[in-house]
Amino acid sequence: MRRRQPPPGERGSASLLVVALLGLLMFLGAAMSFVAGVVADHRAAQSAADLAALAGAQALQRGHDPCAAAGRIAGANGASVRSCAVSGEDVVLEVTVAARSYAGYSPEVTGRARAGPAP
Repeated sequence: MRRRQPPPGERGSASLLVVALLGLLMFLGAAMSFVAGVVADHRAAQSAADLAALAGAQALQRGHDPCAAAGRIAGANGASVRSCAVSGEDVVLEVTVAARSYAGYSPEVTGRARAGPAP
């Protein structure tokens, strides 16, 4: 059985295809890790917002400044308060967290929460 020879000029073209596909896979892996990091940071921002809103609602019920309490708890969780408002007996809060940076791009993720006594 004789080995079939590739046409002239096509020798080694499979190597280029393999290298190109590996480069594409590496790029997709890096992009997916960035997306996963941003999602994890969003979850952290949402957790910080929930805890800060609960602390603010508790402070409001005790007659203290709810936004100051919420700011302390948000800061302890690596977030900063973007907005804080009291609506009746509820505390409405929005916090931000700087997400992981990738290639110079660092998005800011937000978390929103509302807390107060049960109706």
